[in-house]
Amino acid sequence: MDVRKEGPPRNPHSSAQPHLGSLSPFFLTCTAYFLLWIPEDPPSRVGALVKCLPVLSLVGLLRAGPGSGSGPGYSLRLQVALLLSALGDVFLIWPESFLYGALSFGLAQLLYACAFGFRPLRPGLLLPIVLASLPFSSLLLLHLPPDLVLPLSAYALALSTMLWRGLARGGSARWGALLFAASDCLLSWHTFVQPLAHGRLLIMATYYAAQLLITLSALQSPKLKTH
Repeated sequence: MDVRKEGPPRNPHSSAQPHLGSLSPFFLTCTAYFLLWIPEDPPSRVGALVKCLPVLSLVGLLRAGPGSGSGPGYSLRLQVALLLSALGDVFLIWPESFLYGALSFGLAQLLYACAFGFRPLRPGLLLPIVLASLPFSSLLLLHLPPDLVLPLSAYALALSTMLWRGLARGGSARWGALLFAASDCLLSWHTFVQPLAHGRLLIMATYYAAQLLITLSALQSPKLKTH
């Protein structure tokens, strides 16, 4: 056999490089969002579009090519979750559609959890999540309008499930799940308890970073998962 026909050794990381190179739409749309900084009051369709474009660009990234080892089902679930997140972004622009936004994001969290999978189960991860979320949730409940207590409690359960499964999966999904939870905690505090200095900047920066890291998990080999 002529070894020259086999070509040079393959770089095991090269398969992900085209996908990483196609992240420019995400960074460009994020830059546009933060530079334009369209006021949220009054709400506008242009503001809604600019807000959800970074997330939609991540859908395009996943559709542009297959992931490196996670399978088409994983990528498809992430794409639908990203679309639901973009829909939630639009709903949250208008205060009267807040519950629709919470529903959209709740469904996205459940899809993320299903995508991350339940093997290995790692139930021990639930303890730190519960210990961290109970005090925060208890304080937040004191400031919620009565009609939002049940819907946001259900959303918190979906978010906690996503965080649990993201931590269990490992890789960039772990950090994406943590940042998503942090972003939602900041949003809840900023909205219902006390406005934060530079609150919108902190919320959106952690949110976009979370969505990016979760998306990148579709480009990682399953062997990168933490067991």
